[in-house]
Amino acid sequence: MGTMVTGDSVPVSSYVASPYGGKPRIAQGTLNVAGQHAVVSRNVWRWSKVGRALRIRAVGREYAYRETVNKRHHVLERQEAQVLMTRSSWKNSEIISGETRGSVDSVDVSLAILFEGVYTRNLSLWGAVVSTPGRFLDSLGAFW
Repeated sequence: MGTMVTGDSVPVSSYVASPYGGKPRIAQGTLNVAGQHAVVSRNVWRWSKVGRALRIRAVGREYAYRETVNKRHHVLERQEAQVLMTRSSWKNSEIISGETRGSVDSVDVSLAILFEGVYTRNLSLWGAVVSTPGRFLDSLGAFW
């Protein structure tokens, strides 16, 4: 399953991963930005929201994508730029809005919108705890 952002003034970004809750999940996904493969990593065992953030290396930049206030609010940030996103609902949002701070460009906007289409519930502490059994079973599948 995947999600994609296209437009006249934004580079094409896409993310493909196994589905969960009707969206691609964060784990083991493939990210492409502006025709280039990008690297996504995270540490699910960190206690803080900053520690659990997705780390993204795309088009020569380092990003972090994390939950802010709650599971409806996220931020994509890199040095000197932030895109804050808000969903009308954490599960089936009808409205997604954003706010920019700093020297944001079209790549930043494309990535921020893209990750709103990914199942990011386990960026929260409770989501990380609830998804632990699934991560454990996935790790066993690698050996079978």
